[in-house]
Amino acid sequence: MSSLSDQLGFNFRGPERRVWKVRDLVAAVRTHIEREYSDAWVEGEISNFRAPESGHLYFTLKDGNAQIRVVMFRSSARLLRFRPADGLQVVVRGRVTVYEDRGELQISAEYIEPKGAGSLQLAFEQLKAKLEAEGLFAAERKKPIPPLPSRIGIVTSANAAALRDILNILQRRHHSVNVVIFPAQVQGDAASYEVAEGIRYFNKQHNVDVLIVARGGGSAEDLASFNNEALARTIAASEIPVISAVGHETDFTITDFVADLRAPTPSAAAELVIRSRQEIEEQTSGLHERLNRAMRYRLLMGRQALTELAQHGAFTRIMEVIRQRQQKLDDLSHRMELAERNLLQQMHRRWETVSAAVRHYDLRLVLSGVRKELDSKTSALLAVTRNVLLQHRVRTERLDTALQSLSPLAILDRGYALVFDGQGKLVKDSAAVSAGDEISARLARGQIQARVTKKDQ
Repeated sequence: MSSLSDQLGFNFRGPERRVWKVRDLVAAVRTHIEREYSDAWVEGEISNFRAPESGHLYFTLKDGNAQIRVVMFRSSARLLRFRPADGLQVVVRGRVTVYEDRGELQISAEYIEPKGAGSLQLAFEQLKAKLEAEGLFAAERKKPIPPLPSRIGIVTSANAAALRDILNILQRRHHSVNVVIFPAQVQGDAASYEVAEGIRYFNKQHNVDVLIVARGGGSAEDLASFNNEALARTIAASEIPVISAVGHETDFTITDFVADLRAPTPSAAAELVIRSRQEIEEQTSGLHERLNRAMRYRLLMGRQALTELAQHGAFTRIMEVIRQRQQKLDDLSHRMELAERNLLQQMHRRWETVSAAVRHYDLRLVLSGVRKELDSKTSALLAVTRNVLLQHRVRTERLDTALQSLSPLAILDRGYALVFDGQGKLVKDSAAVSAGDEISARLARGQIQARVTKKDQ
């Protein structure tokens, strides 16, 4: 017989439910969010900033009562021109995703810029304050410039106008001066690395007496490469005196502060390093071209091939898995540090408590008192135990005697018997049995069976 709903053509049965596994659900949500918010710009205030040794950056972006976690992996973090800090208002660009191990929404940041002051100026001020606090600008650590250098090393672009100005002045003031040039980019992302590499090269070769790091004037963005921390530390570590000749007279960079001498312009650097051509007696060894074009071409082709591989989908997925593992490792390391710190604090507090107790008491006197008290209480306990056992024994014997006197079996020893009918019931009245019934009698020792032949009322 069909139901009313079937007769009317309705189906009230709900759809078949789908049960998700937690990881599958989180992965599905993560895929959807990353597809919808693959390139998002988010503004907020930095809090809970952490920068572990792995090179990745972790912080929370807050706006009023709302907040979202942000992670910037090392490959992107090393390109930042400033140091993020708690309380800084920033704009973050990145991909909105989900950290699967905790099921938390987060932003995988690729770019961060501060609000208000420009990032270049903020990076300059942060780095300047940091290096100055370390003493890298102190006058006592600066090396004197040799008055009669026989060889001059120049780190700059091979096609720069600043190089031509330096060479013209050196030629005019001392045509036989020996100059060694290390060609390097002086603008762009690779400039600071190539300039630092040139300084390290001259320090390794020990083939010059003084170094000039030169670049012509330009905007703040053009000179940003000379506000690099790694380059500043390379200059500070140089065993060869370094003259910074970057920009115009009004331009100041980090290299100007950390170098042994600042020249207002590249031309002024040439005049400072060569005081007079009559003072120089060395013969020029010429200008050595060190630009290896074939190697640069191969590096460029290799970079292009690497970029193409990096854009492959499989590589992207692998990198995402690696980043997830790196983030998990940082998270576990942070939790382990907290646990170890808490454990050490607890042990330290316990140690202080025990130490205080030991300082105020003589353990030998305390143990002696405890031993005497223990012996006294043990003796008292033994005496009470013996007394209780004796009382229980007397009471048990008295109860046993009373039980024996009340036992029906004791009556049997005096010649009496207990009579039972065929159903095993105790016979107390002769009316309970009839002639011919089988009965049994329980004696003091043993039992007998009998048949009733006659009864008297």
